[in-house]
Amino acid sequence: MKATGVSRQVDQLGRIVVPKELRKTLGINVNDPIAIFVDENQIIFCKHNAGCLFCGEFHDAMRYFNGHQVCSSCVNEMTEILARSQVASTAHL
Repeated sequence: MKATGVSRQVDQLGRIVVPKELRKTLGINVNDPIAIFVDENQIIFCKHNAGCLFCGEFHDAMRYFNGHQVCSSCVNEMTEILARSQVASTAHL
C-alpha cells in the first residue's frame, strides 16, 4: 500500500473528504460509486468495480489485491495453478 501523506478528520456525520488530487489521480468523479472493504484494522475505499478482475463475478468473499478486487474462486484457482507449476518445475530437477 502506498502512503499519500494526506490525513482528514471525520466530521460529525461520519464523512471524510477525499482530496481532489486523489480523486483526479484515481479517476473518481462526482456520483461515482465507491466500494468499501475492511481488512483487519484497515478500511479500504476504491472506485466501485463491477466484480472480480479475472472472472467479472461479484461475490461476498471478494479480496483486494494490488488495487483490484479478486473473488475467492479465482484466488483458489490461481493457488492450484501455482501449486501444479511448482510441482512440475521440481520434477524437472
